[in-house]
Amino acid sequence: MTDYVCTIDDAPTQAPPPGPRVRVVDPAGESAQRGPSALVRGKWHKNDMPRERLIERGPSVLSDTEMIVLVLGSGLPGHDVFSVARALLDRFGSLRAMLDATYADFDGIRGLGPAKKAQLLAIMEMARRSLDDKMRKRSLMNSPEAVESYLRLLIGGRPQEVFVSLFLDARHRLIRCEESAQGSLTRMAVYPREIVRRALSVNAASLIVAHNHPSGAVQPSASDCRLTHTLREALALIDVQLIDHLVIGADSVYSFARAGWP
Repeated sequence: MTDYVCTIDDAPTQAPPPGPRVRVVDPAGESAQRGPSALVRGKWHKNDMPRERLIERGPSVLSDTEMIVLVLGSGLPGHDVFSVARALLDRFGSLRAMLDATYADFDGIRGLGPAKKAQLLAIMEMARRSLDDKMRKRSLMNSPEAVESYLRLLIGGRPQEVFVSLFLDARHRLIRCEESAQGSLTRMAVYPREIVRRALSVNAASLIVAHNHPSGAVQPSASDCRLTHTLREALALIDVQLIDHLVIGADSVYSFARAGWP
């Protein structure tokens, strides 16, 4: 069985966009940019308070910055929580990218102490576990959009290439999701024999595999196509179906199955 060093994407990684300014939506539906000027003498106007707006109108009206403000609650003495939230978005570029953060990734952000770092990590882990639990309770063959959303959340914001395998039972329910390989910005070594061995050990009936392109472009390379062809054939020898190979970008997904396979 041939193993490939898979060249994922040679395009340069785009710099993450700067953190968004807070958007406040007025009752008429018109939006306006608003930053810390919403604070008057250290206090929020009642209509501008994120918590009050969430209670009255739902979480969808809040910006990413305001969501982080609500999670943090307050900054350390001498550090405005609004500024801390903006610093977090400046550091990671998006909420999705924050899902992959480690404790050390928060180092250097002024106003963010050990307790707040742990609080952020716990909330992000809760989101991952909740989504994982939902995936285990449904047939993934009937929920391709849910699979793509799950994978975008899982690896779409990773700064390096990651190859993941979703092992499914005979009813196409998730048995487990594992990282089968990690790489650099543009290269990753994927070993089909290890994926086949793991499919046997967890008694999988089928698989969905995926990898991310940190640059955001999802068009597969020739090496991606060779790997997919080899993996399909290898799994077929042990009567395990490869349902799809997905290439995950920040905002889009390429499906080998939908495209007709290589």
